[in-house]
Amino acid sequence: MGIPARRSGTGGGGVAVVGADTLSDRAAQMREALLKSQSITDNMVSILGSFDHRLSSLETAMRPTQLRTHAIRRAHENIDKTLKAAEVILSQFDLSRQAEAKILKGPHEDLESYLQAIEQLRNNVQFFSNNKSFKSSDGVLNHANNLLAKAISKLEEEFKQLLLSYSKPVEPEKLFECLPNSMRPSESPGHSTGKIPSSNSHHDHQNNSTENSVYSTPALIPPRILPLLHDLALQMVQAGNQQQLQKTYRDICSVVLEESLRKLGVEKLSKDDVQKMQWEILEAKIGNWIHFMRIAVKLLFAGERKVCDQIFEGFDPLMDQCFAEVTAGSVAVLLSFGDAIAKSKRSPEKLFVLLDMYEIMRELHSEIEALFRGKACTEIRDSAIGLTKRLAQTAQETFGDFEEAVEKDATKTAVADGTVHPLTSYVINYVKFLFDYQSTLKQLFQEFQNKDDSNSQLAAVTMRIMQALQTNLDGKSKQYRDPSLTHLFLMNNIHYMVRSVRRSEAKDLLGDDWVQRHRRVVQQHANQYKRIAWAKILQCLSVQGLTSSGGGSSVGVDGGNSSGVSRAIVKDRLKTFNMQFEELHQRQSQWTVPDTELRESLRLAVAEVLLPAYRSFIKRFGPLVENGKNPQKYIRYTPEDLEHMLGEFFEGKTLNEPKR
Repeated sequence: MGIPARRSGTGGGGVAVVGADTLSDRAAQMREALLKSQSITDNMVSILGSFDHRLSSLETAMRPTQLRTHAIRRAHENIDKTLKAAEVILSQFDLSRQAEAKILKGPHEDLESYLQAIEQLRNNVQFFSNNKSFKSSDGVLNHANNLLAKAISKLEEEFKQLLLSYSKPVEPEKLFECLPNSMRPSESPGHSTGKIPSSNSHHDHQNNSTENSVYSTPALIPPRILPLLHDLALQMVQAGNQQQLQKTYRDICSVVLEESLRKLGVEKLSKDDVQKMQWEILEAKIGNWIHFMRIAVKLLFAGERKVCDQIFEGFDPLMDQCFAEVTAGSVAVLLSFGDAIAKSKRSPEKLFVLLDMYEIMRELHSEIEALFRGKACTEIRDSAIGLTKRLAQTAQETFGDFEEAVEKDATKTAVADGTVHPLTSYVINYVKFLFDYQSTLKQLFQEFQNKDDSNSQLAAVTMRIMQALQTNLDGKSKQYRDPSLTHLFLMNNIHYMVRSVRRSEAKDLLGDDWVQRHRRVVQQHANQYKRIAWAKILQCLSVQGLTSSGGGSSVGVDGGNSSGVSRAIVKDRLKTFNMQFEELHQRQSQWTVPDTELRESLRLAVAEVLLPAYRSFIKRFGPLVENGKNPQKYIRYTPEDLEHMLGEFFEGKTLNEPKR
């Protein structure tokens, strides 16, 4: 309340009283006002205090409402979450229905969509497996798993049908087109194989290793089908159906591979079949086997490995296992034939086919190791290595047998004409063939001996064989009753050996020393022949013993009788000469010296001794006979006649041929 301003005045007491009363009133008023203000203040404080109390009560009253509001808010949030979860579940159901629709259609029309549907089903199974709280999850899972199993089953059938449709036996003509030009048969075969170039030729041995780059692997399954098969195989492996996948692949592809080989001409032959076979037939089959091995490894097995690697890419153990299972039967058929040969009865003629077989196994070794890699193929690799070693072992043992057989050959077939014995030509041809196999033989020697100098080993073997032959020939030469024919026989045979060695690679191995030494042996036998065959007849032309008194007087230059030379003895000498020469001519024109140069050389050596002696004898003692009766009875031949007749020696004529 405001206090009125004091008025100023000059009046007396009235004015003062009035002012005092006014002040008193005002003071009273002020006091009253103050009291009221205090009361209001107290009332306000009291009111405010009671308001705080009421507010606290209100708060207490409202707290349940706030809690309910919060619960409602959380309930809304939970509902949102539940709705969202339900939406995800519903979408999974929707995806499942879509996947099921695709799966029920089957994989044949649209394989890619089918595989996507399977993947979707797998995702659904994973989803419901992780959401077990959903009360229908077990039912959904069962349905999805059943559907998945049916889907995989259809995939298996599709995989099988694709293989059956596209995996077919390869016709021989198709395989031959994949070979290098030099190895293609000249005529296409029918059911069996075409004849291949012989592996015995030196030319083939030199070129085999250079042909590797021109083999072209055949496509056993069309390339466009392989990715489909790979996708199917992947799904089957992921579904845990690996064993069924292996079985399906093996059952189909192994039969196809075996049929390809059968069409080519590969036969299942037992050891008994091989043992009973005639050598000519067996030799032809061995030649074909070598060809089959090349085709099988370089073309069919290589093609199969290519297919396996693409279908089972990413599953290395499965890749190797399937390849091993598909090829095992075919490999066994091929190797069992080789094994039967390696274990069959040894004989010299088998050495070269054994070397051919050993050679092809060595040639294919690195490819077999590369194709049949991995643990699953261990047994097949070991079988191939085992056959290679058995062939090497048998070949080496056959070598030993041959050396012994040559030395002990007891053929009673004597060559009546003293020519080259069949054993000699057989052994020399054998040795010449050995030199076509030099590189193979060096490898073979190294299989069993850790020596680098395989040249010296081959030389030692060759020398032993040659020595065995000479030992045998020495024995055979003793069958002749005529010692001169013994030496002619040895001369012919050793000359044949020397000439053959000089004209072949054996010369480099045996060396000039061997050649020169044996040439001297040939000359020694020629000299011995000449000495023994002609010594007796040359005695007829000797001056010694022509005188009846032994005084040694000679016929004069004019041809008249001269001191003591007996005409009778001269006649007797000439008769004996004629008889012996005719006998020698008849017999030795049946003998043979097959080498033209040696034959001419031997005739010349005889003529150089015989003709001068005959000319001298006729010139000195002929007049004693010519002046008597029937001189032609004693001087039957001129030196020119003898020379002509010597030209008929060693021609191998038969007895009934007329004498010229």
